[in-house]
Amino acid sequence: MMKKYLILLLAAACQVSAIKAQTPADYVNPFIGATTSVDAAGVYHGLGKTFPGATVPYGMVQVSPNTITGGDNGPGYSYEHTSIEGFAFTQMSGIGWYGDLGNFQVMPTTGKLNTFSGKLDHPELGYRSTYTKTSEAASAGYYSVKLDKYNVKAEMTAAPHSGILRFTFPKNDDSRIQIDLARRVGGTSTLQYVKVVDNHTIQGWMKCTPDGGGWGNGDGKGDYTVYFYAQFSKPLKSYGVWSANIPDDWKRKLEDVTSDKYQQAIANAQVLPNVSEKEGKHLGFYTGFATTANEQVLIKSGISLVSIEGAKKNLQAEIPAWDFDGVRQKARALWNTALSKVSLTGGTKDQRTVFYTALYHTMIDPRIVSDVDGNYTGGDNKVHQSSAFNKRTIFSGWDVFRSQMPLQTIINPSLVNDMVNSLVTLAGEKKEDYLERWEFLNAYSGCMLGNPAISVIADAYAKNIRNFNVPEAYKLSVSTMDKFGNGDAGYYYVDNGIAKTLEYAYNDWCVAQLAKGLNKTADYAKYKQKGEAYKNIFDPEKHWFRPKLKDGSWEPWPVEGRLKEWYGCMESNPYQQGWFVPQDVPGMVKLMGGNAKVIADLDSMFIKTPENMMWNAYYNHANEPVHHVPFLFNKLGAPWLTQKWTREVARRSYKNSVEGLIGNEDVGQMSAWYILAASGIHPICPGDPRQEITSPSFDKVVFRLDPAYAKGKTFTIAARNNSAKNVYIQSARLNGKPYNKCYLEFSQVTDGGYLELTMGPKPAKGWGSAK
Repeated sequence: MMKKYLILLLAAACQVSAIKAQTPADYVNPFIGATTSVDAAGVYHGLGKTFPGATVPYGMVQVSPNTITGGDNGPGYSYEHTSIEGFAFTQMSGIGWYGDLGNFQVMPTTGKLNTFSGKLDHPELGYRSTYTKTSEAASAGYYSVKLDKYNVKAEMTAAPHSGILRFTFPKNDDSRIQIDLARRVGGTSTLQYVKVVDNHTIQGWMKCTPDGGGWGNGDGKGDYTVYFYAQFSKPLKSYGVWSANIPDDWKRKLEDVTSDKYQQAIANAQVLPNVSEKEGKHLGFYTGFATTANEQVLIKSGISLVSIEGAKKNLQAEIPAWDFDGVRQKARALWNTALSKVSLTGGTKDQRTVFYTALYHTMIDPRIVSDVDGNYTGGDNKVHQSSAFNKRTIFSGWDVFRSQMPLQTIINPSLVNDMVNSLVTLAGEKKEDYLERWEFLNAYSGCMLGNPAISVIADAYAKNIRNFNVPEAYKLSVSTMDKFGNGDAGYYYVDNGIAKTLEYAYNDWCVAQLAKGLNKTADYAKYKQKGEAYKNIFDPEKHWFRPKLKDGSWEPWPVEGRLKEWYGCMESNPYQQGWFVPQDVPGMVKLMGGNAKVIADLDSMFIKTPENMMWNAYYNHANEPVHHVPFLFNKLGAPWLTQKWTREVARRSYKNSVEGLIGNEDVGQMSAWYILAASGIHPICPGDPRQEITSPSFDKVVFRLDPAYAKGKTFTIAARNNSAKNVYIQSARLNGKPYNKCYLEFSQVTDGGYLELTMGPKPAKGWGSAK
């Protein structure tokens, strides 16, 4: 009996040791959210829209499978698709609006050369291949799949500015690697160039303009050139180019490129063997060779947004050899270093997987776009260099100001400085007097609403993250509000009047906070007053916010009342958008009829929300306007309801599955909300250092702080007696002393310390109820 007991004890010890030995990267599941399915979402926005391919933290390169070019499929991939058209070197994560990138698409093939990718419903007509779903695997920095059509195993991994793919071929005299140089997720590259440099190397570029669709199908003004320097492990003995005849008068937006006429032109592209240099409107490159059974052939490429020379330097610096496994190990090491900025104790394996995958998704953007030598292309299309900051891009402003950028102020403050510097210098390079709200590769797309860059600047300044040109940032913030704001009328009346009035009022308040910090007393008074513009659209008769016409009269009230989607709102309804007065919650509550009434109304909103929390008219976590709402109970003197509902949102909205994100990932925002809320803190109002305390999902969360910005080394939130039932905070101790506030100041976090929460199954209404 004793022997059996010792064996069991040893086995248990080994299990514990195995769990402890797991690294953060082991928990990353890149398939979480990797679907654009409208059917699964029940709404046209789709679900997570992430990609499963290989990348490194904030890297320029993402080598990932692409299953589709058309439709509102931003990542170019959706899990339910059954065929792959190739593996592209650039992707966007979690976005709608057609998407962009998906450039330099590589595909291994065998047999007859086909220049047409084929379609989802007829993959056999082109070079795309069905794939064995069970063979598909993804982890941090790595992806692999088996292509059924060619019996080829495809593997890929990445470095910051480069990527490498390894293809295991069958025995075949007509094996091939082909590259679609024209391919682009939301349309097409409009002009390409390729040149054979030597018997292992090609180089060139792909120019992408709004005429070729892309971001917002051209409305996003995406205008960039991707340069490449690519090498093959097998010599270029049989190679060539294919070139489709695209007439000058053909339009080239997404609907044109995906038309049968256009696709037929691609299918009939002229194949030009042994052509070593070519420029054209729709080019591809191929290299053919014989392979033995299980022969591995590799391709690696550096990518640059500056020059071919930049792409070459990037490749030589990062992947000089043909060591695929070495690159994969380095990518994994980079992820473990980045993900180790937050460590966990407790939770289930699924919860830890959801957490670290969420953290992983917050570390894709804003990505670096400067080369290894520091060069980057500015908004003036000139080459710039900066050693003071890393040039970054993809600022999904309306989304990320709420949780993603506040998260980075804790774990990656230098990134926040980079982002502010990138936006401020971009305005100077473009000679614009305002900050862009949704920046993509220097493009001022104007997507969504509000002036979120001001929020990010104000939040950074309030948290002593100030390694940027503060006077210029302030000047741009003021001129941005003058250009895009509530104006002399004190409200916005053109369209989305509720959403814009409320968000502009908050942005004005942000300017006021900057003015106060800079001792600009007149500006402070002016913008503080403008920050109260939310009062101008509150209708006391309807007891809610209501859009006004230019003459000051109310827009007609809909039959659905405040549940009417798009009534004065962006992708939401007045019930959801109306809570967005983060800068003055007491003022909002007074308008709404007082504390008790607001608590009841807010609680009812959550109660009426569907169990699965998919897109709905109440608490719609699938969209950003409500992301601060669960934390409002803290300011209403009912923190136990913040604790209850944040735990419910975390439990019901985030799963370890492909459908595990109930809405678009939105460039890190959806995941950042989970990281903060599941850790136990989240802001209501970026620009205000106050951090709301809520119920953690884990026994212990440790944030590792940056010594260049923080006095402390770590900040820990521990939850004693934590469980699925014990969701309510009974008491708290901060650094060993009793603590009865339901919030922290940001300086208390960066000073380092230990917040210990004692949890229980019932609300402790005496704790933290002082507002």
